[in-house]
Amino acid sequence: MKTFRKALQGTGFPITAELALLERTPLREILRLAGTLSESVDAIQLGEYSACWSGVAPLALASLLLRQGVDPIPALSCRDRNRIALQSDLLGLRALGVSSLILGTGSHGSPGGAENAKPVTDVSCRDLVAMAHAMNEEEWPDGDHEFVIGSQVTAIAPSPERNMERLTARAAAGARFLQIRPCTEPNLLSDFIQGLVEAKLTWSYSVIVTLAPDPSRESVETCARQMCETAKIPGVSGINLLVRDKPADVAAAVEISGLKSV
Repeated sequence: MKTFRKALQGTGFPITAELALLERTPLREILRLAGTLSESVDAIQLGEYSACWSGVAPLALASLLLRQGVDPIPALSCRDRNRIALQSDLLGLRALGVSSLILGTGSHGSPGGAENAKPVTDVSCRDLVAMAHAMNEEEWPDGDHEFVIGSQVTAIAPSPERNMERLTARAAAGARFLQIRPCTEPNLLSDFIQGLVEAKLTWSYSVIVTLAPDPSRESVETCARQMCETAKIPGVSGINLLVRDKPADVAAAVEISGLKSV
């Protein structure tokens, strides 16, 4: 089975697709989207749900995708879990054979329909990264299932200095790839990545840029061109595509771009 880890550690250009899941997205729809995209990308990312509502647990979705022969990259956040729950989820993902995951602090939107829920923030993102990395140091009798640990960041102007300390700390704790959230300003994105390069953070991280193609408003060729232009930015190691609908068009854009990993 092809995996994001193999693509990241190989000579290709890793491409993943992130499912933009909505409240109560039917499970069959999630699996359909993943199935349509899986041939064109190295892995399927399972982004976290909004703070306003809950959804199918990343561990459960990861298990279902693995059964279909698709490499999952679940997102696990510090939000609304204490350290015991986080350790349990990490152990479960490790036992399933999940090889890559994205760890974050979690969004903090309004409570919405979950007005009776009490927020839980027991550990920091750095602590969560260290927790996952510690599991990589343990010996497991059922094979090589090390986590490739990722973290996320938002491109900010004029430089990444405000992020510098925490990004350095996460890298020291064991994070190995840094995923930049969707940015609608190409110049800001380029400047931010240049800042990462100048700060030598690309020595610690593989930088993955998230794009949000919109096949309903853009042609497949336009989406493919945007991918190619992003891939040429010095310091970029891969692309993540945020998919809301029309997965077949997104898959076609990947093929046209010629960036697909072999």
